[in-house]
Amino acid sequence: MLSDLRKPEEWTKRRLSGVRRYCGCRGRWRVARAQAPFALPPLPYADNALAPVISANTIGFHYGKHHKGYLDAMNAALAGPAKDLAGLSLLDLMKATAGKPERAALFNAAAQTWNHTFYWNSLKPGTGGKPPAGSRIAARLDTDFGGYDKFRETMKAMAVGQFASGWGRLVIENGKLACVRTPNAETPATVAGRTPLLTIDVWEHAYYLDYQNRRADYVDALLDKLINWEFADKNLVQDRTFIGRSRAGAREVVTLLFVFANN
Repeated sequence: MLSDLRKPEEWTKRRLSGVRRYCGCRGRWRVARAQAPFALPPLPYADNALAPVISANTIGFHYGKHHKGYLDAMNAALAGPAKDLAGLSLLDLMKATAGKPERAALFNAAAQTWNHTFYWNSLKPGTGGKPPAGSRIAARLDTDFGGYDKFRETMKAMAVGQFASGWGRLVIENGKLACVRTPNAETPATVAGRTPLLTIDVWEHAYYLDYQNRRADYVDALLDKLINWEFADKNLVQDRTFIGRSRAGAREVVTLLFVFANN
């Protein structure tokens, strides 16, 4: 049962118990390292909250099987053949294994753990469509794409056009918003000069139970009804991804969002 995997109250308690220390005047937090294993973050909403766009049945398999499976594979590797990397944060683990064939399995598991956590937060019930007027993200869409409609066209093309498995992304690249696609487990989190804002999962397990081969319909539905503009707006001023430590000693995947003066 997904309810066994998701305990929001306990997650919040554990997250807030992370050892966080403010560093300097640039708005950066340092979160103390902890020991493996990583823990599965809860969904930010109920299992059926995204229906009818994404059914509880799809969530059950996607989150409860696929996402958890990647995390379990990562923890198993860190407890065994990759124990030399067990002290790294999730982001540092991805960077340490990216592009290294001998570490490919661990990179895939770590990156997919990160990718899925970011994907769940990129969605929110009752959102989608144009971002709120006056928001930072709305202004940037106007400046960098010429408006929401052009962004939507570009984002859909990236997501639908990704061959086989992968992701459609909204990122900041060299100071400007851009839509990109990444194959398989590849993630912009490990690419210098790219900051991820939103993502759409186009692996078949993300949509096939609800849409079969109609990937375009799935992407349309997410853009029109579920895209979390509040998350994207906060990520415009995101510092980095951290790992927090719980009282129980488990490491948790935590994306900390910070609002700085936008000078």
